[in-house]
Amino acid sequence: MPRSGTPRLEWAGKAIQPTASPRGRLVPDAGDAPVRLIRGDNLPVLGALAEQAASSVTLAYLDPPFLTGKVHHHVTRTKNDTTGEMERMTRPAFDDRWSELTSYLGALGQRLSATRQLLAEHGSLVLHVDTRTSHYAKVMCDEIFGPECFASEVIWRYRRWPSKTRNFQRVHDVMLRYVKNADAVVRYNQLYEPLAASTLATWGKKKQLAVTGSSGRRVRSSTTETESSGAPLGDVWDIGIIAPVARERTGYPTQKPEALLTRWIEACTDPGDLVLDPYAGSGTTLLCAARLGRRAIGIDVGAEAHHVLSERLRAAGVPIVVQELLPEVAKTRGGRSVPGRIAS
Repeated sequence: MPRSGTPRLEWAGKAIQPTASPRGRLVPDAGDAPVRLIRGDNLPVLGALAEQAASSVTLAYLDPPFLTGKVHHHVTRTKNDTTGEMERMTRPAFDDRWSELTSYLGALGQRLSATRQLLAEHGSLVLHVDTRTSHYAKVMCDEIFGPECFASEVIWRYRRWPSKTRNFQRVHDVMLRYVKNADAVVRYNQLYEPLAASTLATWGKKKQLAVTGSSGRRVRSSTTETESSGAPLGDVWDIGIIAPVARERTGYPTQKPEALLTRWIEACTDPGDLVLDPYAGSGTTLLCAARLGRRAIGIDVGAEAHHVLSERLRAAGVPIVVQELLPEVAKTRGGRSVPGRIAS
């Protein structure tokens, strides 16, 4: 829990926000299926998962709606057999309209809290947002996890078609990483990026060695005979958005590049670890996790998302188990309804 004095976000009605709790049962029993896709609202699903997967998730990646205030559509293009021309078809994917900012923050906060319960002690949560909400999200995550559990803010920088605006072009998203337990040995694998051209010109591809003086300060650098792995990966990632003709493009809105999720999964998990995506969308997280030998759980309430990601994973040869969340039911006694047990 956050320490005393930690800044908090406050709004009317926040104190009575409902919390995530099991409100149904997942069927069928997936057992040890490597990839599970759960259909339903992610809040009660996360509550149901707490009964069977508490403290077992090594990496949770959340890519929620960005508070855009519009309905997003899945766009597909097919060739007209008669005219030979490409035709554009759109179907609603998800609704990102909110009555107010506090409603959005309340919904997001509930899901962050519920996801935190599922993290292993060595686990991490990554929240992917943009400049509309990143500052609110940071304060809210400090409150939920504790500021000592903040690990990093990673900037995803990309290039896109410029927009007409009397302002600087927005070409980045924000990804906030928090750990479950700041005192635990958190899962982390060092990744590297290519050495700078100036470094290669001066030192070549060999590892550099710092030579220190009697004061302990670095006085010069030398090289070893060991090949350098590159420069340790920083917190600004230059990864291109998905090109219109890219093979991985599904047409699903807000689809993220496979290179982006591959990097997170390689850095924060080991083979066999469990990855969770409560906003599964087009299935990029599930696909990348499976390719890297991790287990994965994806949750999404949208029928279009389920169609897209199911087809995508099956086309890639990734077996999946689809589960439903059965709601609570009531039994009848003497013609009257009474609270009943979860359906079996």
